[in-house]
Amino acid sequence: MSEPSWAQAVSKTDVYLFHEGTLYQSYRTFGAHLTEENGRPGVRFTVWAPNACQVSIVSDWNGWRGDRDVLYKIPDSGIWTRFFPGIDDGTFYKLAIAAADGTTFLKADPYAFHAEVRPQTASVVARLDGYDWGDAAWTESRKPPYQKPISIYEIHFGTWRQAEAGRFYTYREMADLLIPYVKEMGYTHIEIMPLAEHPYDLSWGYQATGYFAPTSRYGKPQDLMYFVDRCHQAGIGVLLDWVPGHFAKDAHGLRRFDGTPLFEYGDPAKAEKPGWGTLSFDFGKPEVRSFLISNALYWLEMYHFDGLRVDAVTSMLRLDFEKSDAPRNEYGGVENLEAIKFLRQLNTIVFRYFPHALMMAEESSAWPMVTAPAHDGGLGFNYKWNMGWMNDTLDYIETPFADRPGRHHLLTFPVWYAYSENYALPLSHDEVVHGKKSLLDKMPGEYEQKFAGLRLLLGYQFTFPGKKLIFMGGEFGQFIEWRDQAELDWFLLDYEAHRLMRGYSAALNRFYLREPALWQLDHEPDGYQWINPHDAGQSVIGYMRKGKRKEDQLLVLFNFQPAERPVYRVGVPLPGRYELVFNSDDAGFGGSGYPLKPVAAGERLSWHEQPYSLVLSLPPLSMTVWKRKVSPKPKRRGRR
Repeated sequence: MSEPSWAQAVSKTDVYLFHEGTLYQSYRTFGAHLTEENGRPGVRFTVWAPNACQVSIVSDWNGWRGDRDVLYKIPDSGIWTRFFPGIDDGTFYKLAIAAADGTTFLKADPYAFHAEVRPQTASVVARLDGYDWGDAAWTESRKPPYQKPISIYEIHFGTWRQAEAGRFYTYREMADLLIPYVKEMGYTHIEIMPLAEHPYDLSWGYQATGYFAPTSRYGKPQDLMYFVDRCHQAGIGVLLDWVPGHFAKDAHGLRRFDGTPLFEYGDPAKAEKPGWGTLSFDFGKPEVRSFLISNALYWLEMYHFDGLRVDAVTSMLRLDFEKSDAPRNEYGGVENLEAIKFLRQLNTIVFRYFPHALMMAEESSAWPMVTAPAHDGGLGFNYKWNMGWMNDTLDYIETPFADRPGRHHLLTFPVWYAYSENYALPLSHDEVVHGKKSLLDKMPGEYEQKFAGLRLLLGYQFTFPGKKLIFMGGEFGQFIEWRDQAELDWFLLDYEAHRLMRGYSAALNRFYLREPALWQLDHEPDGYQWINPHDAGQSVIGYMRKGKRKEDQLLVLFNFQPAERPVYRVGVPLPGRYELVFNSDDAGFGGSGYPLKPVAAGERLSWHEQPYSLVLSLPPLSMTVWKRKVSPKPKRRGRR
């Protein structure tokens, strides 16, 4: 069936670019669009289903019968489209697809902007216009992130807090609850676990069915816009966890969309993700690349997100990810050459449209040049999660005190590759779930020592090179691991230790934000200098963090044992008076209050291969930070 006027809505240029993999705003063409044609208001539906024999719209208006409202097929395109007058915002619908084998089945619209609240699965006609944004000052002031402080608070939207009887708070309600908390705590960004529509709560959003539909669990599209807008007006950036590597197999989703493998690889050996029970996108199809790249731009453009954390990149790059009998590429290797090409194209296009976006890769292998530009042979991200640092650090932190001297290398080795990529240091949700225990509960020792260990861990994270991320609950010492169906244990703040722990996290954030030495040269080796990497016997390390100015230097010392070091000599590069500017063991944070002299004087005595040295004390299980006091330069007197 043909419709003479189809080209008025779906241009030949759009068709061409879509099949070339370069229709980067394909959501403006595909899906359900409220529009007006020939003076009549209604909705134009457009879908890609090249192997279907027929595509129909089913809804309440036609009794959900697929033999009535058939779409028109654009010749030689695989695209179906039709305008229906009289349909309005909020209409529920699905696509009835007749496959070549004679079967007919119902699918949700891959480009739907809204979806029915689970467990129902219909798509919903929705407007994306009409929201009056108030974040122009924020968006116009965004700058490259490299020499800026970034401290990210990762949340699961449904379990940070819950209303009565476990009801989810809406996007609008969360704006009133979460934003003041994040401001008080000093975080610069919020990162939200995936919000694309998904059928199963316990997948946490990582197995999506509606890539262009913010989950209706928390409200409508304009409600999410309101949340992001309010964050920006409060000076908080917002990142979204994004999952282009794989999708859910649910019947109404993308799997065998037109009766054949369309969005997924046709070869099951490449398509199946056995560990997750999902399917990989076929990155070799240009139409899939148009779909995914458009989806990335969609979140950045329509919802003003400041960037994307791209999930499971390693699973995309390697054909042998979690597979013993993996297929091979054309050269005999296990690299997915199509995925590599896709990621380079993705990042190139994102930065073309949004130069200051954050594109963070969760990449867990030693794949090289993840954050190098695509035109130089890299993958083109501007940040990579430092999974090596995370694994080594948590491995060390969980080690009993008596065994720590033998594992000292876990503290010193990560520095060797700290500048090989632009890194963010994650203490994410993945580390506090499925029996891994909470950050606090990972710590050895007695009750007070666990809190001291958590303060020490966060201090180490915030002074090590790289941007910072912590999952919700870690900031106040949630004692049990994350439960993905209940809110955080906020009642713990009735107890002094947890209340002081939260105060410590806020103070650490404020200290981080005001000290350029901790972020200005995050990605340049000149920003870091080892002072004492070799004291394995006492489990002590020390290093300098440096900013651009000579006076922006910090001496950072760690004692990873529960024993104080009352007399400890440490080398320093410059003479002078060093003032204590941060102490994780301060009694105000719940520490022991071990007495420390607030000032240490440098001596001309070489130590730790430095020309000068200080004698000071190290409290048990502590991080202490010292700053050289610089005398102001005398003002020159002018001639009379």
